[in-house]
Amino acid sequence: MDAPPAAAAARSPLARFVLTVVAWLPLTFAAWYFAAPALMILVRALCAIAVLPFGDLVREVERAGSTLNFVTSLKPGQAAGGGVISVSVDGLLYSFGMPMFAALTLAAREPKRWAILAIGLLALLPFVAFGAVADFLKNVAITASPLVASQAGFSAPQRELIAFAYQFGTLILPTVVPAVVWVLSHRAFLERMRGQASG
Repeated sequence: MDAPPAAAAARSPLARFVLTVVAWLPLTFAAWYFAAPALMILVRALCAIAVLPFGDLVREVERAGSTLNFVTSLKPGQAAGGGVISVSVDGLLYSFGMPMFAALTLAAREPKRWAILAIGLLALLPFVAFGAVADFLKNVAITASPLVASQAGFSAPQRELIAFAYQFGTLILPTVVPAVVWVLSHRAFLERMRGQASG
């Protein structure tokens, strides 16, 4: 007689792991949401470094909560005087893979899980910065008015590259990179899981 599904799930290491991840997710998402402003301090610093090759295009990268503001040298109109354009980017859009990484790490319950969690989150920060900078560049080079885009001075091939970077930083990096970092940092755990499943 076959065991009930609930009993089979209870005996399955993979099922227990998945249930533990699901249990951790609400807590890790809440922690990520409230900790995001602090994380964005580091992301802001990385963005400030990343935009240096663009010369005086970006005067300053500011942070307001979890939002990054790229203060540019671009003018909204033809007049030499007046204000400059500032582009706001929501850092949460590019860091939502962090709580999933945290839930997976805590559910694995490895001996050094807190150190792995801290190192993993730090490893994800450059990819968050990549997405934020690509979002900013997309705004000034592609979706801005022709007058503003012409001031940015990007060529057609460069705009194509920016569009690709934006898509890559929005659709791929936030979900794939946390999974890759988790797999690389939990190879022993995955080997044990595979051994238990085949045993």
